[in-house]
Amino acid sequence: MKNQTYRMTMLFDFYGEILTERQKEFFDLYYNEDLSLAEIAENYGISRQGVRDVIVRAEGAMQEIEDKTGLIRRFMVMREKLAAIEEAAAEIKTINYRQYENPELDALADRIVEGVAAMKE
Repeated sequence: MKNQTYRMTMLFDFYGEILTERQKEFFDLYYNEDLSLAEIAENYGISRQGVRDVIVRAEGAMQEIEDKTGLIRRFMVMREKLAAIEEAAAEIKTINYRQYENPELDALADRIVEGVAAMKE
């Protein structure tokens, strides 16, 4: 994946519900709100190391589930495949427009694009 923050926010989006409320809160403040460990620690009256421990445990728990299920990995692959299908449908429409002008081909390409859009939701 692109970088650590992106990877962690993807983990949180997929698996955040398995975390305790405290883990969710600290994780969100650190990764999404961009607060430092020291800022979070000051706001909650605990040590910086205490905040770090909570976040590291949350990261570990979510990564363990991803390692077992591979949901994010499969999601990323599916997203790439859907983009390729969309591109192919667009190319079919372009070729049809330039060479054949067949309304059936246009309709089929539109159905493909609609199906991809539905799968992305």
